[in-house]
Amino acid sequence: MAPLPDAAHADRPETDGAGPPAILAPESVRRILVCQLRQIGDVLLATPALELLARHYPGAEIHVFTEKKCLPMLQGNPRVHTVWPVDKKTLPTLFHELAFYRRVAACGFDLVVDFQQLPRCRWVVGLSRARARLSFPPPWYLRQLYTHWTRPKPGYAGAYKAGVLAPLGITWQGERPRLYISDAERAEAGVLLESLGLAGAPFVTVDATHRHPTRRWPAAHFAALMDMAVEARPDARFLLPYGPGEEGEIRALRDLCRHADKVIVPGNMLSLRLLAACMERAAAHLGNCSAPRHIAVAVDTPSFTVLGATGKGWTFPSPEHADIQGKEFFDMPCQHCNKNSCPDGIPCLTRLTPDLVFPRFMDHLQKHAKP
Repeated sequence: MAPLPDAAHADRPETDGAGPPAILAPESVRRILVCQLRQIGDVLLATPALELLARHYPGAEIHVFTEKKCLPMLQGNPRVHTVWPVDKKTLPTLFHELAFYRRVAACGFDLVVDFQQLPRCRWVVGLSRARARLSFPPPWYLRQLYTHWTRPKPGYAGAYKAGVLAPLGITWQGERPRLYISDAERAEAGVLLESLGLAGAPFVTVDATHRHPTRRWPAAHFAALMDMAVEARPDARFLLPYGPGEEGEIRALRDLCRHADKVIVPGNMLSLRLLAACMERAAAHLGNCSAPRHIAVAVDTPSFTVLGATGKGWTFPSPEHADIQGKEFFDMPCQHCNKNSCPDGIPCLTRLTPDLVFPRFMDHLQKHAKP
């Protein structure tokens, strides 16, 4: 996920740009395009904005321009009319790309909201010729692409994205990300959990991986924390799913546990939709700062996140979603650096030992875990 803007931007005017706010009468808006290509968690964090747009323009179709890998975050969303997925395999040349962007833009959008200003997004925004084209403050050389831009106040990432809608008279009112699970997916999750011995048992999903080491709490720390939890609550169970290429890492983590029989690793990688359906049944979620923590919010499962290089702006502002960070215990001015590497051995994570995390984690479970 991309880093949130620095708090130093908070004193800037909320709305910049050319001309007065773009007040589009609800009855005049037929189609809206929202551009959010990646990452998976960021697409999910854009769903509060989709909800707000649907309420404000109830007669409009909402289209989303995103990457193919992010489709599961939008599947079944009643606010989304059409998804335009970018699949690099089907767009081998610039000619193919431009043809696809023209096809998207030809839908006749009245309003375009661009959350990223990436080259692919810019092509679609420019070709759309929409009456209102909203984004964050662009660099000077992109200003002709947008009619209005807004610098939202720093805070929760979902609210920050929704802040781009301010010129429309739309404000975030606490809407959380939403992921809509079907009955068939719930049934599939039920069968899987029963096969894993977790049907009817309280369990915690654990996201123990991350591609960046500065966002990955050490595996030995996760193992020790789960052991301590099992010794405090013998009925505790942990479900450790994994992503592409991560199975070996997760099985090695389980082997570090003294109570490995309470740590369940699925035999196969779960799809994102099946993972979400399982998380919906979980008592809580524990993990690093990555997409699963946002899925937990979206399916109403309490979450507890160990923070490294990322800040608190990714934590949904509600008591059932908590985080913990090294600088709460140590003098650590470098946190949150938002960097992907650390020359000092990532002390914000390595020094945040399980004995420090355990009391907070167990207290969170006691107060907020689903029965």
